[in-house]
Amino acid sequence: MNSMRVEATTIRPTPTVADAREKARSFLEDLQEPTVTPAAADAVLLVVSELVTNALRHGGGSYTLRLIAHPDLIEVAVDDPSPQAPRTRTPDLTGATGGFGWRMVTHLARTTAVIHRPAGGKTVSAFLAR
Repeated sequence: MNSMRVEATTIRPTPTVADAREKARSFLEDLQEPTVTPAAADAVLLVVSELVTNALRHGGGSYTLRLIAHPDLIEVAVDDPSPQAPRTRTPDLTGATGGFGWRMVTHLARTTAVIHRPAGGKTVSAFLAR
């Protein structure tokens, strides 16, 4: 019999991006079989950092982070109140305005999705190899 085990956690806004990353690290460490490889864990933490940073900077300053473990994927989902979808921008090599994040997320993830919620805002999801 095939069964799918899904573990999930919802993280309400934390004071810093580092706090969100630490919650994600704990989530990954608590996963049972199959465990997450060190490289996959690093990718998940980078994506958490970027999506939470974007929600704080561009999405209205509040967010909800959801982490869901699927049999072969980790889903990182961030809700924020802004209807504006992420977009690829020309990176600012001086570091003043960024432009690297969404490109990095789409490179690390197997796939991404942006869902506009009927009540307003959006959910940005990235699905990464486990």
